[in-house]
Amino acid sequence: MKKKITLSGSLGRIGKPLTRKLVALGHSVTVISSNSNRANDIKSLGAIPAIGQIRDTDFLKSTFKGADAVYTMVPPANYFDHQLDLLGYFKNLGNSFAKALENTTVDHVVNLSSIGAHLNEGNGILKGTYHVERALDGLPNHIGITHVRPVEIYYNLYQFIPLIKHQGIIGSNLAADNVNVWVSPEDIATSVVEELEAHPGGRKVRYVASEELTYQEVASILGSAIGKPDLKWVMLTDEQLQGSLENIGMQPKIAAEMTEMYAAIRNGLLYEDYKVNRPKTLGKVKLREFAEDFARAYENS
Repeated sequence: MKKKITLSGSLGRIGKPLTRKLVALGHSVTVISSNSNRANDIKSLGAIPAIGQIRDTDFLKSTFKGADAVYTMVPPANYFDHQLDLLGYFKNLGNSFAKALENTTVDHVVNLSSIGAHLNEGNGILKGTYHVERALDGLPNHIGITHVRPVEIYYNLYQFIPLIKHQGIIGSNLAADNVNVWVSPEDIATSVVEELEAHPGGRKVRYVASEELTYQEVASILGSAIGKPDLKWVMLTDEQLQGSLENIGMQPKIAAEMTEMYAAIRNGLLYEDYKVNRPKTLGKVKLREFAEDFARAYENS
């Protein structure tokens, strides 16, 4: 059945392939963007642009009107803004989505959440995703909700390019033999499409992952792609990581929360629910494929 689907998230790394896939399947797709310059790009993909702010509940209500399904996501925040209340940012947008959906024809919501969203503490910068899920779960029961929880996305690895270039190492407050789970934006988009086309009803959580690797395996794959096959993963202390993040200008509170998030990978807290609900099938895009993009970014940086 062809649906009218409204997507938040503009044409980002997930939004662009998501829009393409849905349009190709024949759905009528409206894409919300805060950037008016994106309107023509959205139209070129065969979708309808809706230009406005997702914090504007009235705008969201008008955009959701007549839709069968909605994809919600909280856009990335600026961690270098020292005035940012990160938790408040997530709570406000979660409430904005929920209020806009209360009295609409929408009967299915797919919410892009995150690994760690089952926790209201101990998950650092991911704490806000817990509150977004709770806000949406408060909607009337006739609205089916799927929370898609991706693991760490490959493109987060771009942050290590300066460290590799200037110090010849890659590392964080994790050990080389610690395992993390990674996912491609393309595989996230595929999963979101599957959920938007389905209608399970009720409340559902779906984890999305592409590959499980130790950090030294990550270092070796990226190192081989950039001509540094001996690249080693180096473990920092929590204090060293937080200090380095603050030194590059990150808001100290957010630097502390990011450090806590990675520590939660190290101690197993972040992945406790994932391990119980691990997806039966991993995504198609593996790190070796992403490493080609990483190598190009490394070369051009």
